Amino acid sequence: MSDRAPPAIQMRDVVKIHPDGRGGEVAALNGLDLTIAAGEFVAIVGPSGSGKSTFLGIAGCLDTPTSGDYHLGGVSVFGMDHDQLAWLRAHRLGFVFQSFQLLGHLTVLENVIQPMIYTVRSKRDRRDRAFACLDRVGLVALSERKPHQLSGGQQQRVAIARALVNEPAVLLADEPTAALDPENRRQIFDLIGDLNAVGLTVVLVTHDMDSAHLAQRMIKFRAGRAFNMVAGEPVRVSA
Repeated sequence: MSDRAPPAIQMRDVVKIHPDGRGGEVAALNGLDLTIAAGEFVAIVGPSGSGKSTFLGIAGCLDTPTSGDYHLGGVSVFGMDHDQLAWLRAHRLGFVFQSFQLLGHLTVLENVIQPMIYTVRSKRDRRDRAFACLDRVGLVALSERKPHQLSGGQQQRVAIARALVNEPAVLLADEPTAALDPENRRQIFDLIGDLNAVGLTVVLVTHDMDSAHLAQRMIKFRAGRAFNMVAGEPVRVSA
């Protein structure tokens, strides 16, 4: 028996149909085949409407496909109920968004603790774990501040710490540096690179090709399908 870890994300012939607002339908994903190995750092690129956001929603167990198969860490997600999907989101996935999505009335520490509220961890363990993640992003000294007292780069670091508290296997990052200046953008990508270097699978969705080139592999979405970028040219990802 092989000891090789199963793929972090594996989608086969995934289709997602949305209403088009005119009484018809449109395929946001059109037979998507995609495999991301455990420990990879992959950038997803492509024009608006190419299926990137739909892919991210399905990969993050926030949406379900119309048809096709999705395995997360070797486990089939197809047919899971609301509670099972919520468990996967809480324990297998970390999310980082462009808008940070921090709660303004909470301190930095309290924001990082939030994903652990419904876990079996003790109150002290939650605090210790939150402080450990803040230390990882260099923000322990700011733990009692509110989000509005932080720079954009610092807020995104808090968001990354929050994404790490439940020790996810996969970090899904949706345009995480789009609202940041070049220096903060570089710092965030240095941090993401460091996290990937110690084994975290990273899936970055971005319009920024400079950022995309920092990944180990670039996948271009077009018309709901995925293409590996080889020597700058798209090559269809095979099933």
